Amino acid sequence: MNVNDLKIVLKVAEQKSIKQAAESMDLLVATASAAVKRVETSLGVTLFQRSTRKLKITSAGEQALSQLAQAVALLNQVEQQSKHMLGTIEGEIRLSAPSDLGRNILLEWLDAFMDSYSKVSLKLHVSDSNVDFYRAPLDVALRYIPYNNESVYGFKICDVPRVVCASPAYLAQCGRPEHPSDLTSHNSLLYELKGTLHHAWTFTRNGEKFPVRVGGNRAANDADLVRRWCVSGKGIAMKSALDMSTDLLSGRVVPILQEFTAPPTELWLICPSRQLITPAIRKLREHLTQHCQHLLDSMRVQGLIR
Repeated sequence: MNVNDLKIVLKVAEQKSIKQAAESMDLLVATASAAVKRVETSLGVTLFQRSTRKLKITSAGEQALSQLAQAVALLNQVEQQSKHMLGTIEGEIRLSAPSDLGRNILLEWLDAFMDSYSKVSLKLHVSDSNVDFYRAPLDVALRYIPYNNESVYGFKICDVPRVVCASPAYLAQCGRPEHPSDLTSHNSLLYELKGTLHHAWTFTRNGEKFPVRVGGNRAANDADLVRRWCVSGKGIAMKSALDMSTDLLSGRVVPILQEFTAPPTELWLICPSRQLITPAIRKLREHLTQHCQHLLDSMRVQGLIR
């Protein structure tokens, strides 16, 4: 099978349309259609169920396409590694990033990375949802995961403290909580993912746990909105220190309950498999690790995090 034919088939699966796939790849519709037929003939299966109005992936196609995607990615990796031996870092990186970190911190870092490696191109997908690498057109995903989670594969970027914080204006109006139990009388800004409201906050001090169920009048499935509400004085938030770093360093928000420790998290660059890691992705990992560590060190120097 021709590699270019495989790439066309994968684009058709992504777009759910031969016409749209052809347009996105600057091809004639007839050329894309012929490529699909050649691959189907070679595999001996029908990948797509066609009608005049829509195109649907068949059950056999679902299985075949996931394997074809891995095969194409592996071929791309071999190509990238060959170029890496010649000192060249290039190719496309399809990256998913969390909403808050992606919009407010990561963009500047990615711009600097691409300035350093001008032959690298980027497709950025911003979302807090879990990633399905076999359905989504992604190579890697930057995600916060629970501390010491052994079920993921990829590169750990850094440990990330969580901070409980509020704006000076909110604290001036509503008072500063001195103990986790005080949070029950405050307006907490809550994060919701897949219908689950994260309103059970846990703290520790000297080995003792202090669980508290918080409440408030605002919740969102977008972590960036929670941060914005916090900065604008709407309540108290528990967030990743990286997400809040710019606001903490500028004084727009201040940390509270620093005698207590909220559960930390870890930032990982998650990959579907070792075989799909390209030299460009390895360089990106180094770049992100350096910037995250610098930002965390800056907050520690100012006493904003431990």
